[in-house]
Amino acid sequence: MKTPKPLTGKIRWIVIAIVAITIGGLLSFWLLRDNSNHDVLRLHGNVDIREVELSFRQPGRVADMSFDEGDSVSAGEVMARLDAEPYRDKVAAAKAELGAAKAELDKLRSGNRPQEIDQARERVHQTQATAHEAKLNYERENSLLESAATSQRTVDAARATLDQAAANLAAARAALSLATAGFRSEDIAIGEARVAATEAALAQAHTALADTELVAPNDATVIARVREPGSMVASNTPVYSLSLRDPVYVRVYVSEPDLGRIAPGAKVLVYTDSSTKAYHGQIGFISPRAEFTPKTVETTDLRTDLVYRLRVVVTDADLALRQGMPVTVDVNINPSHDQSASEQ
Repeated sequence: MKTPKPLTGKIRWIVIAIVAITIGGLLSFWLLRDNSNHDVLRLHGNVDIREVELSFRQPGRVADMSFDEGDSVSAGEVMARLDAEPYRDKVAAAKAELGAAKAELDKLRSGNRPQEIDQARERVHQTQATAHEAKLNYERENSLLESAATSQRTVDAARATLDQAAANLAAARAALSLATAGFRSEDIAIGEARVAATEAALAQAHTALADTELVAPNDATVIARVREPGSMVASNTPVYSLSLRDPVYVRVYVSEPDLGRIAPGAKVLVYTDSSTKAYHGQIGFISPRAEFTPKTVETTDLRTDLVYRLRVVVTDADLALRQGMPVTVDVNINPSHDQSASEQ
């Protein structure tokens, strides 16, 4: 068996050159593959989903918790209830107070009853008769005084009786005038204000009763169930924690040299490591303040470089996008190129 001849020096150098060129080409392709498309700026960031802590506006005992962690809820769906019996009692009491205030106001507006006016009129007639009799008695006693048929004391007593009867007649006539005129406008205004106050109290009682139901504000996913039925909760005590399904944002950062290549409204594509699906979105906000690159953001630049935060609004998000998930964002920095391509 013949042994292979060793490569000559010239051939050896040729092989080494070919291998070096191949490796260099592959390395250049690897380093430049992200920058091969000059119409796209590649950025990196994380999914940022809004979270909401739900709580009752009223204190009370939790009667029902309808959802568990991981459940999906729709906007307007009742998620929990308090024991509403105390609040129904407050509504009933407020209704009774309102009824009494309205009845009092109706009384003030209607004035006195006809029977009360007739009674005041009859009292005037009575006092008129008494005053007339007192006048006649005084005149008679006064005429007898000249003939010494009566004493001055008797005349003075008759005069006092006449004056008393006149005063009673004036009072009776004033009472008849008040009964006929009805209540004062100021009293009616006070009654109207009392009715308005009791109506407001009833509205507050209804609002408090409605607040015994905890309603989902948006379509969301339950990420934490904080309380259980039977628990006593104060107002503003968290009961559920929700992750909203919409809107879904992506927080990314751009270096200062690339800041002039983007603008609010620019179209983007969002990619995750867990799938090949491309999500669509647009830049909704560019921070006016520079900051240091967060450690959670992977970029090819040094972490100590100053960057500007962007907020990307994802328009076709689904449940695969989760809070904090790292993503890659391709920003279309030449929209006219895409427009001409679509027209062709």
